[in-house]
Amino acid sequence: MHAKFLLHHLIEVAADRDPASIAVVSGSIRASYGELQTATTRFGAGLVGLGLARGERVALYLDKRVEFVTAAFGTSAAGGVFVPVNPILKAEQVGHILRDCNVRVLVTSVERLAALGDVLGACHDLRQVVVLGAPAGRPTVQGATVHRWDELMSAPPAAGHRTIDTDMAAILYTSGSTGRPKGVVLSHRNMMAGARSVAHYLGNHPGDTLLAALPLSFDAGLSQLTTAFQAGARVVLLNWLLPRDVLKAIERERVTGLTAVPPLWIQLAQLEWPAHVTEHLRYIANTGGRMPLDTLSRLRAQLPQTRPFLMYGLTEAFRATYLPPEELDRRPDSIGKAIPDAEVLVLREDGTECAPNEPGELVQRGALVAMGYWNDPERTAERFRPLPAAAPGREAGLVLPEIAVFSGDTVRRDEDGFLYFIGRRDEMIKTSGYRVSPTEVEEILYATGLVGECIACGLPHPTLGQSIAVIVTPAPGRTLDRAALLAECRSRMPAYMVPMHVELRSGPLPRNANGKIDRRALNEALQSTH
Repeated sequence: MHAKFLLHHLIEVAADRDPASIAVVSGSIRASYGELQTATTRFGAGLVGLGLARGERVALYLDKRVEFVTAAFGTSAAGGVFVPVNPILKAEQVGHILRDCNVRVLVTSVERLAALGDVLGACHDLRQVVVLGAPAGRPTVQGATVHRWDELMSAPPAAGHRTIDTDMAAILYTSGSTGRPKGVVLSHRNMMAGARSVAHYLGNHPGDTLLAALPLSFDAGLSQLTTAFQAGARVVLLNWLLPRDVLKAIERERVTGLTAVPPLWIQLAQLEWPAHVTEHLRYIANTGGRMPLDTLSRLRAQLPQTRPFLMYGLTEAFRATYLPPEELDRRPDSIGKAIPDAEVLVLREDGTECAPNEPGELVQRGALVAMGYWNDPERTAERFRPLPAAAPGREAGLVLPEIAVFSGDTVRRDEDGFLYFIGRRDEMIKTSGYRVSPTEVEEILYATGLVGECIACGLPHPTLGQSIAVIVTPAPGRTLDRAALLAECRSRMPAYMVPMHVELRSGPLPRNANGKIDRRALNEALQSTH
């Protein structure tokens, strides 16, 4: 048997060990590891049959379902790169992602394909579209051939392209501090190391049932699949509308592990949990921002036998730290220590290590550091940099540079080595577990044609983390109606991006010494009035 070090090998190894064991639950569907292995192999062969070349991108614009899992790991088996697209994104944002990373194949449903409208016509690299569902007639897409899912799955067997562990496996899109979402490129090595590390410290095993409540386009959402498959465990896919749906799924499927973001935890903490849930819910884990202490206390009171893991990470390196549950009472405001097989440093501007309790930048090194941002040398050079010669782990005789990820986050480390988050260096808005670029919000506001000038920023919010606030002026010669602007926003933005506060000004907005809109002054004004 050959070595197993590529992403799709996670399913292959689990299927070899116990093919009848359930891998994925989606509604009434229960797919075993053996069935999932067969399906991913067939999907990979189908892509090869379509002419997919090594390293070409396959976008998945689907809700959580078994076919998403099949397509993601099947793309890996073919030697391609899968690009999960958040199903709540609107057509223009989907189009940006498809164009940005030159997607060759799009996998989506009949309904979602219809909602994309004319956007695909501008995606010049798109050649094949695979649709799920039963269209009345075969849809047409300008410049591309449309295939039904079952046609692809019945393709003759074909071996995937040769791939090694440092090749690309996936591109995950995350909002940048300037402009539209940027693609974080992950290698097979990145994803396999992440799966092993997280499954190790969470103690995942074949008897576990993990609930995938987060979007699979998130690194933490996708991690529910990789850690479950690494352990040979079962993962339950849930497209939920209300927090109570999550509780029902935990109870119905006897879930042993749930990872979520603070806004969802805040909502869940306000519900009454069934008393017997704590008998099987072995752990809960928080990621994507700080969980309020009040929320954590409420959850612990309702789940006395459940172990809480507080985690910190960034898409550029998947996961950085976790706080062991036994440390929670001693240091509830800590983000913990580095996860297994990663090193987290706190560095000064000159690259030397900070003293205990001295604030510095969190820098991560190791197998989880991503391959950079897709087709963006400038921003890649800002975030992914050679580890300074003075940093721990670098010996003078090493000639080749080691690339580490510089988080842009300020932290401190106490005398016992535990880390504490202080703040972000950039202007990213963290809302509902999403990182939103102010510039992206502003671009969409300008695109409405209703706005002359605008700025966006985040305001503290008790449940969302931050809410989005904007200051806008009317377009020249027009009056601006707040309700009309918000209606335009809702039609162009996913719900988490729609501003909660809109301040109308007659304009023009104040300038700084460089003639640019004075964002800092306007931001401070908004903070002081809310």
